[in-house]
Amino acid sequence: MITHLRGKLVEKNPTHVIVECNGVGYFLNISLHTFSLLKDQENIQLYTHLLIKEDSHTLFGFAERSEREIFRLLLSVSGVGSSTARTMLSSLSPMDVKNAIANGDVLSIQSVKGIGTKTAQRVILDLKDKILNVQDMGEVSSRSNNTNKEEALSALEVLGFARRQSERIVDKVLSQDPSLSVEDIIKLALKNL
Repeated sequence: MITHLRGKLVEKNPTHVIVECNGVGYFLNISLHTFSLLKDQENIQLYTHLLIKEDSHTLFGFAERSEREIFRLLLSVSGVGSSTARTMLSSLSPMDVKNAIANGDVLSIQSVKGIGTKTAQRVILDLKDKILNVQDMGEVSSRSNNTNKEEALSALEVLGFARRQSERIVDKVLSQDPSLSVEDIIKLALKNL
């Protein structure tokens, strides 16, 4: 399995790039999210996923490891192929996809071209528990802080606050101090709710 490629960016398009590594040019399919993160620099590194079918070998490239993880999770859902997964990651940022699945937001997922109500519901049903394990490479907080965040959100939900509103407040609180305990997160969030 090819896990990543580091080399010279030869060609850059919204749907694909060509990366030259030691004289070999690799054609990688990319999402618009990855395209937007690629600067016009000479040397780049992309995380990859190799999709092998009986008639083709297709290589996908991702600027962030978390985007690749979400892509792989989407492929595990019945009825979601590589084109649909790439379209989702082009229409929504990986963080938006993660949040939509975690919060059961059918309308956000359904807003992606080619995804109907049943497919959106299946994506949420199949991935709701798995999606929370995806680590965001850009996030400052560690896995324990992610756990603290989830515990605080659950507590606020039990207290009767809407999850979406609570999540915005908790994210704001954690952006100021990522090392807060669950109790401190809840206290500060309650002051802002």
